[in-house]
Order: sequence, then C-alpha cells, then structure tokens
Amino acid sequence: MKVFVVNCGSSSIKYQLFDMADESVLAKGLLERLGTSSALLRHSGNGKGREPVECERAVQAADHTAGLKLILDVLVDPRSGVLESIDQIDGVGHRVVHGGEGVTRSSRIDGELLKVIEANCDLAPLHNPANLAGIRAAMGAVPRAVHAAVFDTAFLATLPPHAYRYAVPNAWYAQHHVRRYGFHGTSHRYVTLTAAGLLGKPADQVHLITVHLGNGCSMTAVAGGKAVDHSMGMTPLEGLVMGTRSGDIDPAIVFQMHAAGLAVQEIDRVLNKESGLLGLSELSNDMRDLLRAVEVGDRKAALAVDVFVYRIAKYIGAYYTILPGLDAVVLTGGIGENSPPIRHRICRWLTPLGAVADEARNNQVVGGRAGPITAERSALAVWVVPTNEELMIARDTAAIVFGRGT
Repeated sequence: MKVFVVNCGSSSIKYQLFDMADESVLAKGLLERLGTSSALLRHSGNGKGREPVECERAVQAADHTAGLKLILDVLVDPRSGVLESIDQIDGVGHRVVHGGEGVTRSSRIDGELLKVIEANCDLAPLHNPANLAGIRAAMGAVPRAVHAAVFDTAFLATLPPHAYRYAVPNAWYAQHHVRRYGFHGTSHRYVTLTAAGLLGKPADQVHLITVHLGNGCSMTAVAGGKAVDHSMGMTPLEGLVMGTRSGDIDPAIVFQMHAAGLAVQEIDRVLNKESGLLGLSELSNDMRDLLRAVEVGDRKAALAVDVFVYRIAKYIGAYYTILPGLDAVVLTGGIGENSPPIRHRICRWLTPLGAVADEARNNQVVGGRAGPITAERSALAVWVVPTNEELMIARDTAAIVFGRGT
C-alpha cells in the first residue's frame, strides 16, 4: 500500500510518500513560496530502486492545485520518479490543524467532513483554509485514492471540561467556542504510542508527560494513554515559551499595550512573531544560536534560555500532581531530540521529583535516537523519543483505507 501524506500551508506543500508494507519513505519534499515568482521545489526519492534522487528547482505554481500537479509529476517521472502511475497511491493523508469539538479521531474525508473543516476556519484562520485548499486540490488530482483527514486537535479531544474550560462567562463558550483545544496532538499521540512500546506497557495503561520542544512548544499530560491536560489553549499562543511566541502572559498586558498606542493587530503580531526566545534574547529564535551566545557571556541569551527551561519545569511539576502515576517524562521535537544542554537543564530542575541525570546517556541520545537520559537509579525517568507526525498520519490513513478506523 502506498500512502501520500500532504501538509498544506498557505504558501507551501510539504509531502511524503510511504510504502506501508515496511513504512519506508519512498519520496519526500517541500514546495515553498507557492503563488510567487520564486516558488521552489525540493524533492528527494529512491528513483524506482535506483540511486537516490535529490533535486531542487525553481517552478511556476500559482496555487495548491498547480503545486500538487508538479509534485505528482515528479513522483511519476520516468527517470527519477518512484511510481509508475498516480493510481498506485491508495490513500492520501492530510494534516488538518483544527477539527473543533466535533471531531475526535482521524476520519475519511467526505462532503460532511469538509463542512466541519470549513466551519472551524475561524478558529484556525492561518491553517484550516490552506488545509482545505490542499484537500480539494488532492481529491481532484488523485480521485481514486481514499482521502483521510488527521487532526492536530483530535488526540486532545479527551481533555475533561475542568481542563479545557476557561473561567469566563458561559456565553463565551456557548456562542464563541472559547475553550482550550490544544495543538501538536498528532506528535503527542505518536510519542505516547511509541513511548508505551519502549517502556513495555500497553498504550491504554501508560502515564506520561510528553514535551514537544521546537520553534513551537507544547506539553500534554497523558493518563492511561489519553490526554487529560495540555499547555496550548484556544490558539497555539498559550503555554510554554516558544521561538517567537510568548506563551503564558497576564491577559491585562494586552490592554496596557493597547492603551500605550499599539493596535490590536500589532499586539497580535508581536506576541506571535516577535516574542518568546527572540523577544527575550533580541538575538534569535533558534536555541542553537542562543546556547552559543550563552557560552560567550550573552546575558540576554542566558535569560531567554533560563525562562524557557523554567516554564517547562513548572508545567511538568503541575502535571505531575494531576496524574495517577508517571512512567516517564518524554522529550521530543527539534530541541527535545537534539539539545543535550537544554535536556540537562530540565533534568536539574526535576531533581525534587527524583530525576537523576546521566550525562553519558544524555549526550548519546541525539540524531533520531530514542532512549532514557536519566540514570538507572533515577526515581523519575526522562526519555527522548523522536516524533514522526507524517508516519502517524500515514498509519491512520492506511487504517482508514482498510476500513479499520483509527
């Protein structure tokens, strides 16, 4: 079975083609700057069993329909492609950011589901419209395949009301859907299932705190394999300190800044794109840059790192108290998987919970490896588990193709 995974942004299409017989990646790539004169396609593939093919070229793609046609043409190219025909694609899995309250699992796409995705565009105005455009383009380009939507919010649909409701007037929830939805759910679900296997526990019995650390950061409390709390809120702005997002702030700060002369749109831009690590350090939103700056005595960079780690530790402590037990804290994402210095700092904060860092383990678990970074004697296990959202989407799509659901 061949599954084509598509992640459409407003000006980009990220894709991977899987052979689900062994879950191998046959091809992957990124089409960016869609709709501009400088559109660029980066593609790599196996070349139908020959030497791997890498290409990067300027292209003309006015919209998602034109962009997907270019990508599919590359996949079936007689010399460098990996498919004989588009008809070899059995399923197309689409990443969709927001399913609202009504969607609790990955689902086959039909007319009704398209209406649900469209109805939630107001809750994810930067993502759902692009996801819809990609779905419609792909359904036209690959009509014989089963198309499935895998929602970022689905894994987090099990949050109880006391976790997802805000203490605002009930009318805000009833009329305007003001509540915690959470995001990165596909990553948290993949990491939960993988960690359960590594720990030798059934997925429905594992208790975890999963910590996704990248340019966007989020954390999920998992009890019995189900999400019971999550750090992001109605939007991805709430929670941990991120690359350019502020994370938690006093809401009254918005009023103060508006009174000081900033327009609402400007405050939105600053909190989402100019805050977080970038805002604190005034240097970069890339943790690697900040750690190098810390080594040469940059105080602003040091503060940014300290605030970042402190917020993570504080959330872990809070989630520790609401779980029936804790099998492991699981770190993932670009920073979680590849930054031993940040992981060491996190473990140091977790000493009161019984964490004992193991420096050798911490330095070895990088580059796609999974494993514990705490010592054998540690009362609290801290693990690194690389995430793979595309594979999670492919697995869900394959299950839907076979009629098993998810």
